[in-house]
Amino acid sequence: MYARVVRFTDADRSRIEARDEQGPPEGVDPKQVQVVFDESQKTAVVILFFETAEEMRSADEALNAMDAGETPGSRASVDQGEVKAEWEA
Repeated sequence: MYARVVRFTDADRSRIEARDEQGPPEGVDPKQVQVVFDESQKTAVVILFFETAEEMRSADEALNAMDAGETPGSRASVDQGEVKAEWEA
């Protein structure tokens, strides 16, 4: 399993909800998406999970090409890698 983690500043709830209704952009086919929104700080973290590194790289290209107005806010950082640990309570 692979994950692409993006942190946004100046995040806007309405933009997050609009993207949720539209689903992932064309060329992006994650196994799962999680969004953590901190309204008090106006930040959001979007985590996309992929089965393979190739799927993650392909999605990265499509996501980097997105218009900034289609994202939750201003992209502050992007991390990508293999998920090495997972815990459930």
